[in-house]
Amino acid sequence: MSKPKVLIAFHSRNSSTELLAQAIAQGATAEGAEVRMRRAREFVGPEVMRQVPGWAERASEMNAKYEAPTEADADWADAIIFGTPTRFGSIASELKAYIDSLGGLWFQGKLNGKVGSVFGSTSSTHGGNESTLLSLYGPMAHLGLIIVPLGYADASMFAAGTPYGATHVSHKDSVMPGAEQLAVAAYQGRRVASTTRALRAAQPVAEVA
Repeated sequence: MSKPKVLIAFHSRNSSTELLAQAIAQGATAEGAEVRMRRAREFVGPEVMRQVPGWAERASEMNAKYEAPTEADADWADAIIFGTPTRFGSIASELKAYIDSLGGLWFQGKLNGKVGSVFGSTSSTHGGNESTLLSLYGPMAHLGLIIVPLGYADASMFAAGTPYGATHVSHKDSVMPGAEQLAVAAYQGRRVASTTRALRAAQPVAEVA
């Protein structure tokens, strides 16, 4: 059987979400998956980005490392893992714009039955990690994805993260994800890859006439 194909489509401004994405990719790869990492792009103008010191520079650095997610990436994938920082308790507009661009695939039913999972980060304690991840469950249901949460099926979950997906609190970008948060993220990658493989194995093989 071919490797499960996992798309990690994320947005990150100050690397917290990016580091979780990298750990998820490592976990999925360790479980035998083929992984694509993609960073959703800003769509605001430079005048807005200049209001936040370092925003444009960090965006340029990350965009040099990761391609932008496309409709073709979602079509290719067996599983899609969305990652986002919290913006006022919900999804970052950059990632939401990518999700909104998948309407063509949705209309054709091409996303039905793919695995979906989520992860994210906030700047402050109680800043909306869980509400943000749950706000992504709605769009994933509309796309027809089979939502895979983390539960408490791994020891790492009792030290960090949420049952909805890997998370991190950066305390105003002063703390990057540590070993406990990255362990949850790696577990998420393994769980998504193994679940995807199991679902693919259970699909009936089309008969040749």
